[in-house]
Amino acid sequence: MGDLEIVKRAIAGDDESFLLVMQVNKEGLYRTAFAFLRNEHDALEAMQEVIYRAYKNMHKVKEPSYVKTWLTRIMMNYCQDQLKKKKRFTINETLNEISIDDGTVQLELQEALKKLSEQEQQLVYMKYFQDTKIKDIAVMENIPEGTVKSRLHKILKTLRQHLTEKGEMDHV
Repeated sequence: MGDLEIVKRAIAGDDESFLLVMQVNKEGLYRTAFAFLRNEHDALEAMQEVIYRAYKNMHKVKEPSYVKTWLTRIMMNYCQDQLKKKKRFTINETLNEISIDDGTVQLELQEALKKLSEQEQQLVYMKYFQDTKIKDIAVMENIPEGTVKSRLHKILKTLRQHLTEKGEMDHV
């Protein structure tokens, strides 16, 4: 039985298929939660909540091939809600995995990313840290692919400009 067939069964209400879908997607969902919330306890709590929400709403998935995108969106929405409640927003943990010899460059990159809007940070995260396809981002954000591309282009230009002004682009 193929992955798409398993997803279709999960949408139809098959509990075993739902568990298989969650098993396949759990690592990516956890990474997303950890990147936003930056600690294991909160990420695990997010996983529990998202699994519950997905189970409750799985029947609403219209396109089985986008179930991963749908689950990621649920996770991102949950994490954003949690961050708003705590009145804090952090740059995702993935930045700490960037291996840059000069620590000031990493700090400049984090500073530049913090200057972006929440929506811009999400786009950067989805495209460059989660390797989400432009097409999938467009579906998740309910905007045309061209809009996603132009926003990413603008964001990268802004980051490049900030880093150039700081004189750090030579190091990257």
